[in-house]
Order: sequence, then structure tokens, then C-alpha cells
Amino acid sequence: QVQLVESGGGLAQPGGSLRLSCAASGFTFSNYGMTWARRAPGKGLEWVSGIWADGSDTYYEDSVKGRFTISRDNAKNTVYLQMNSLKPEDTAVYLCYARRAGWDTGYWGQGTQVTVSS
Repeated sequence: QVQLVESGGGLAQPGGSLRLSCAASGFTFSNYGMTWARRAPGKGLEWVSGIWADGSDTYYEDSVKGRFTISRDNAKNTVYLQMNSLKPEDTAVYLCYARRAGWDTGYWGQGTQVTVSS
């Protein structure tokens, strides 16, 4: 059974940091590109950051460049999102998504809430 379980969300002050984790099971993690997306209140899904299956390349949405860092540990079947210099507009439910290159669909986690507020 495929599972993606996010953790690490919570309340942070503006300028603070959080580290999200997404633990995967039930599929060959090292064959899948991983993406973090977020859904803010009243807004649509936004792709935040992604990393290739072998970790050789990454991408970031413009608003998080220089503040967020994505990484993965294929030995632990886990992808991370280090979020620094957090802003109130980063408040959202953060979800991880796994998709194999060339496939149309993938797997979603349930999400973890991140709230940035003083």
C-alpha cells in the first residue's frame, strides 16, 4: 500500500524556520521525482519545489527561491523541505507528491499545516 506521510508542520513566527519531512512507503522511492505543493486558504494548488528521482536537479517556485531547500534521502525513503525566512504568505497546507517520469499520475500525501504568524 502506497503511503506518503508528511510531518514537521506547525506554527512559526515570521522570519522563522520549519523543516518538513515526507516519508514514503509502498513503492520504489528512488524511481520517483518528488514535489512539494501547497494550498493556501482561498487559493489553488501551488507547486513549491521539486527534486529529481536521483536528486540531481531541483526547482523552486519564484516566491520561495533562496528561502526553501528541498532534499531527499533515498536510503530513508524521505524527502525534506527546509523552510527559512518564513513569511505569513507561506501559510498553507503543504503536501508531497510522488510521480515517476513519463507517468501521468502519481501519489499524494495528506498534507501538513504550516502557519506563519506573530
